[in-house]
Parts: sequence; structure tokens; C-alpha cells
Amino acid sequence: MKFVPDYTVIYCDKDIAVLNKRSGLLVAADRYDAAAPRLDLSAEREFGKLFAVHRIDKDTSGIIVYARTAEAHKALSMQFENRKVEKIYHCLVNGRPLWETLRVDLKLQVDGDSRHRTVANQRSGKTSVTDFRLLGVCGPYSWIEARPKTGRTHQIRAHLAENGFFIVCDPLYGGNQKPVRLSDVKRNWHGDGEEEKPLLNRLALHAYGIEFAHPLSGKKMCFTAPYPRDMEAVRKQFEKIFSVDPLK
Repeated sequence: MKFVPDYTVIYCDKDIAVLNKRSGLLVAADRYDAAAPRLDLSAEREFGKLFAVHRIDKDTSGIIVYARTAEAHKALSMQFENRKVEKIYHCLVNGRPLWETLRVDLKLQVDGDSRHRTVANQRSGKTSVTDFRLLGVCGPYSWIEARPKTGRTHQIRAHLAENGFFIVCDPLYGGNQKPVRLSDVKRNWHGDGEEEKPLLNRLALHAYGIEFAHPLSGKKMCFTAPYPRDMEAVRKQFEKIFSVDPLK
């Protein structure tokens, strides 16, 4: 098994650290799983004390921004609270949307059922908006871009689910843990089915891009996070087979 580091560094200065995290790491302490591996604890060995200003799901890979000082933490937190930060996610879903773009404006209630899922609730839910764009169709799958305008827990997954779409390998919302295998999409595949390793077998959601103002200088900062190895393998194979590339 190849070693996968907890993160790679996208950018760092004395005020902020922008990291590309692997799937399977919490961004900060979690009340449900105090013993789960954490990105902040791992990265603090390199950067010293880090302050979380936003979160992405444990099983989501991609961009995370940490503040390195209390002053930067306050300024960045205000940007997220006031919705001044642009966030871009890429995901692979099962099925094919009939739309090219879709805005979902639906009140969501976090921890709304016995499985701790985020659910639609027009009465007691909080305002939640996500803009979706179809990036390309690849046989039984579709690449989708999501730009959440609010920051509710599981917002993208919940908004997709309410519209009949589920991210690949999302058992919590889709009830489907089926991995992506080359044999499922490539005609005349002649490998050994028992020996075949999946291209991807975890939640296919990646925090791809982020834009915000530097907390001290005010300069506009724009970053993207390369796909991790598993999503990149899927992207390359799907580009060969379907001539579709979500990055172009």
C-alpha cells in the first residue's frame, strides 16, 4: 500500500496556512469522535498552533485554510461568517442530471435524524444555498461543481440528495458504498475481476478551490487543490474513455 501523507502545503505565510488534506481526517476536534485522526494536530507539528476558521467533512479531501495567529483567526472567521469567501467543490455523482446549472435554496436542519444527517426542514431549518454546475457526463457517472453560498454541515450532500443525486461512495446519504471500478465503464475489459482494485472507494467529494481576502493585507487570494491520487486516477481514465475532463 502506498503511503498517503495527511496533507500537502499549497501556501503558507506568518498569518495563514493553506493545506490540501487527504480524505479521512477531521479538520478540528469533533464531539462525535474524539479519537479520530485530525489534520490540525498533524499539521501543528510543522506550523505550530493553528486556528480552524472553517471545516469540511472528514471524508472530503481538499483545501483547508488555517489561521496562524489570533488576529488572522478573527479576520478570517468574519469573512466566512459574512459569506465573503468563495468555495468550489468537485464531486462525482451517480446518474445524469437533466440540468446544466441548478441553484438549490432549501432550509436545512443539521443533525436532523437518528443517523445525524442534515435534512430539509422548511420550518426549523437554516437558510442554505448551493449553486451546482454539470461539468460532464461519463457513462453512469457525472462530474459536478458545487459552490455553496452558506456553510451548513453536509450541505452539498444534502442538497444533492434532495434533488435525487448521490455522491459516489456516500453510504450516509445514498446508501451506496459501491466503488468506482474500471471494469464497470471500460468496454472489452479483460482483467481479473477478483484481483481488480477499485479506482476510488471513498466519498468522491473534493474541496477544489477557495477565494478570500488575506486577513492582514486584504489582498485577494485564490487557491486550487490538485485532485488526490484516487480522484485523479478516475479523472484520467474517464477522460480516455469518455473524452470528458472536469478540469478543462
